[in-house]
Formats: sequence, structure tokens, C-alpha cells
Amino acid sequence: MKRTLKDIIIYLIKSVLAGIMIAIGGTIYLSLDNKIIGSIFFSIGLFMICTRGLNLFTGKIGYIFENNLNYTLEVIITLIGNFIGTFTSAYILKYTRIYSSISIKAENICNIKLNDTLLSIFILSIFCGILMYLAVNGYKENKDCGKYASIFLCVIVFILCGFEHSIANMYYFSIASLWSSKTFLYLFIMILGNTIGGIFIPLCDKLKNKLTS
Repeated sequence: MKRTLKDIIIYLIKSVLAGIMIAIGGTIYLSLDNKIIGSIFFSIGLFMICTRGLNLFTGKIGYIFENNLNYTLEVIITLIGNFIGTFTSAYILKYTRIYSSISIKAENICNIKLNDTLLSIFILSIFCGILMYLAVNGYKENKDCGKYASIFLCVIVFILCGFEHSIANMYYFSIASLWSSKTFLYLFIMILGNTIGGIFIPLCDKLKNKLTS
């Protein structure tokens, strides 16, 4: 079914809101010294996205081969909206008392990423994409507490492992004011890795089903 302008605007709004939720999760993480506790509370971002039906790129990309071209457009809009949400949140937070402390920590985190090799970033992004698909799909398919456990466990694991989440990094790069041509290159690699990781499990499932049918 063809998407109307109204549909696109609504979809964009839900994507911007998802970016804001990730920014809130990122702010919590940057505000805490304990990495384990920070990773637990960062999960609030994906929790709110799933429970409120918002649009996150790493949660949508895994279903791209199960849908038509309209869905591909929605994924692109999601990515744009996520960037708007994370960037705007970071910009607004620059006028608050917490900016100084969280921006310093974000800058340290971003410098580690930008001094890494592209191959390393790519591989770490793939694993993050796998976990994000498992988190969202687990929320959709599991019942009771299992659906929520999939969100929190997958997010905690990807943070503690140091895997690269493109949307979270949009926020970190923004709050650290480290945008450059190199940053955009690294972000592109992260998006590509998240995409491959996101479609990996669904494609394996399709192959398995084909071989067993």
C-alpha cells in the first residue's frame, strides 16, 4: 500500500522519538561511573521504544526481507529520524549543568572508536546488529517476563562487550561535538555492520527452513 505524506510524517515522528529515547539511555550511561549499572539503565531506551511502538533503525532492519519496498522507505526514514532525535537531544543538553561532565566522558568514548580500525568497527557493529535483532524479536515473540528480559539482557551484553550501536553513537558523537568527515565514515561502517548483523539471523532462519522443507 502506498504511503501518504501523513503516514511518512507520523513514521518520522516515531523515529525521532526513538532517537530521543536512545539519547536518554545514553545520558544515563554517561552519568554513571559503574559500567555495569550504566548498561542496565541504558536499556530503558530500547524498553520505551518497544513498549511504545517507536521506530529504531537497529530494531527495524532485520525485517527488511520480509516486507516490500514501502518498508525499505520506512527504514530509511527511521534512520533519518533517529539521527534527528539523537542530534537534537545532544544539542539541547549542551545548555544544561550536566553537559560538562557527560561531554568529557562521551569524548573519551568517541576517541576510542575513531582511533579504532574500520575492520574492527565493522565486526563489532555486526555483533551489535545481531543482538539488537534478538532483543526486538524476543520482545515480539516471547511472553510474560521473557519479552522484557530479551531487551535488557541483549542491551547489557552489547554494551559490556563494546559492540558498536550506530544510533547510540550518533548521540555520543553529537554530545562530544566530534562530527567530521572521518566521523561520518565510521558511522557509515557502523550502520553497514548493524545492517548485516540485523539480517543475519533472519537469513539463517530462511535458509534453515528451506533446507528442512
